[in-house]
Order: sequence, then structure tokens, then C-alpha cells
Amino acid sequence: MVAEKETLSLNKCPDKMPKRTKLLAQQPLPVHQPHSRVSEGFTVKAMMKNSVVRGPPVAGAFKERPTKPTAFRKFYERGDFPIALEHDSKGNKIAWKVEIEKLDYHHYLPLFFDGLCEMTFPYEFFARQGIHDMLEHGGNKILPVIPQLVMPIKNALNLRNRQVICVTLKVLQHLVVSAEMVGEALVPYYRQILPIMNIFKNVNVNSGDGIDYGQQKRENVGDLIQETLEALERYGGEDAFINIKYMVPTYESCLLN
Repeated sequence: MVAEKETLSLNKCPDKMPKRTKLLAQQPLPVHQPHSRVSEGFTVKAMMKNSVVRGPPVAGAFKERPTKPTAFRKFYERGDFPIALEHDSKGNKIAWKVEIEKLDYHHYLPLFFDGLCEMTFPYEFFARQGIHDMLEHGGNKILPVIPQLVMPIKNALNLRNRQVICVTLKVLQHLVVSAEMVGEALVPYYRQILPIMNIFKNVNVNSGDGIDYGQQKRENVGDLIQETLEALERYGGEDAFINIKYMVPTYESCLLN
């Protein structure tokens, strides 16, 4: 009877019942992770355990190069050019103080081509507009000056600045058609001019279904390079395509196909 009373009292008061403790699973001790070290490739450290090999640095083929002071700016600030800025209803243009046909092209044309590297007003405007004016009125005076124009063209392209490259390509297209035999005279200098075109040939704006207004302004680098290479082939004679293909392997002829 006493045992039955005790069980009844325990059922009435569950707080007095002994609690069962749950056995927790033994958790594993934290494992010490070794620190990974960064090392250069092809070294003794790269072969060791827990070493992460650092990748190669960026080549920088598309990186812009810093500009250097040009001879064109020096001569312009000294007042050696017979030019002045004229404001017109259509915009700015160059007022030549002498007839363009009477200029010494051996002296002035390379200096104006040297100004292709300029990117600040008024130097860039005078250099680019002066080149187009002299090419329009040059005639037979342009061909003997071609060897002196190669280095300024190469320096302008080597800046790898998109704006400068576009302007230089337009000048090259004008130069090729400016006089007879100029396109053929440029063929021996393709090794200096074309390497940068090979790098930027496939640089196009992928705008999807949008509108690329750079096509109307002719500011798309890839399209301008294709146009320039086609102009060089058309006016460069028989050996033009072989030499272009050697420097720009992905170029396809516009005359043979």
C-alpha cells in the first residue's frame, strides 16, 4: 500500500520525477588548417606543400602609353608655323598665312604628323587639320616625304590611345589616296605600321541590340582598321596583300575574293 501511494504521488507531481540526461555525441576537435603561401611559378617554393602559384602578370597590350612632349607643340608655341585659328559658321578652321602649295613639305609635313600624338586643344586641332589641308594640296610633293612620315605614324599608334588611333587611321587613309605611288611607297614600312593594327583589329563595341553611334562618327577602332587595311591593299600594288597578311594573319583580301 505504501508503494502504491508513492507512485500515485509521483504521478500527481511530475516535477519530482528524476530527469534523464541525453548523451551528446562527442564532437571532433578542430583540425588546424595549414596556411597556404603564395609563390612565383617555376621556383622551389612552388613545388612545396600548401603553396599557391601566382599567375603571370598582365601583358598590357591594350594599356595606354604616356605621351611625350612633341616637336609640333614646341614649334607652334615658338610661332614657327604660318597658321592661325579662324572661326567660321561651320566651326573652326586653319587660316594659312601662305599658299599651301608653296610650303616646304620636307620640313612642315613631318612636323604636323608628329602632332598626331597631341590630345589637347589647340595642338591636336592644328596638327590634324593641317595634315588634311597639306595632303589635299600637296600633289607630287608628298611622295618624297614618305620615309620621314613613318616614325611619327608609328609613335602615334604606339600610344594605344583609342582616339589617337582613330585619327591616325583616318590620316593614313587620306595619305594613301593623296597622290600616285604613295600606297606602294608605304609597303616597305608595313613592319612599323601594322603591328598595332594586328592587336586592335578585333576590338569592336558589342552593344547587343543597341545603337552604336560610333559607327556614324567613324570612331569604331576595329572597323577603321579593316577599312585602312583594305585601302592599303587597293593602292599598295601587287606585293601589298602578301606583306599585310604577314603582319596581320587574320586579314582577308578584299580584291582576291
